[in-house]
Amino acid sequence: MRHWSALGAFTLWLREITRFRRQRSRVIGSFLQPLVFWLLLGAGLNASFRPAGMPAGINYFQYLYPGFIVLVLLFTAIFSTISTVEDRREGFLQGVLVAPISRQMIVIGQAMGGTTLAWIPSCIFLVLAPLAGIKLTLTAVVVSALIMAIIAFSLTCIGLIIAWRIESTQGFHAIMNLILIPIWLLSGAFWPLSGAPAAVGWLMRLDPLTYGVAALRAALYFGHPSGAANSLPSVIPSTLIASTFALTMYLLAARVASRATSY
Repeated sequence: MRHWSALGAFTLWLREITRFRRQRSRVIGSFLQPLVFWLLLGAGLNASFRPAGMPAGINYFQYLYPGFIVLVLLFTAIFSTISTVEDRREGFLQGVLVAPISRQMIVIGQAMGGTTLAWIPSCIFLVLAPLAGIKLTLTAVVVSALIMAIIAFSLTCIGLIIAWRIESTQGFHAIMNLILIPIWLLSGAFWPLSGAPAAVGWLMRLDPLTYGVAALRAALYFGHPSGAANSLPSVIPSTLIASTFALTMYLLAARVASRATSY
């Protein structure tokens, strides 16, 4: 039974990769849109805008960079998990649910597929760091790639939680935008926690994505204190918090899947 469950999870992962090869426009769009936003906003605001509490030694163009890597992960997670809604409509999900595979392994296969698809374009975005004036070291690249994988997994699992309960793609997009865009805006991508008003600051502290962005920011500036996230834990505690959140989202997605019927 374990063999079949593992094989089923691998098959679902491979199916997501194969689907990407046939529908590349989705992930390409999820990469280019944050790239354009970063270039336009960063270039437009860099000379005249500096939010309160921003770390010394970096400009706003550099500050935006980690947050827009997370935006790549977020958009790709939305595009990848919407396939669950499509699979239900096309009848594929019903066949998977009656197969001799545990629901937990189904979610693992879906989550790893979405994580892979989100992680690849974010790594491409990472290569653009020198354009932001960020000098990458091998340690920074490795640690950043690991943190991006954790963030991608958590965002994909959030998408699966919604996708397993929503029956239309329109409803899925509406709910995902209502949830993911606010938690991204409150993650410290646009302004530092230390410079935010008290009420917004508490919301940012309660936002689990804040710690993923903080860990990624600290990893990118590994060894350079000026790039650290003010008023937030360092890279290791932030990564632990982000990992705990990712695990929690997976367990919740598996619970939602276990309650689903074969329709």
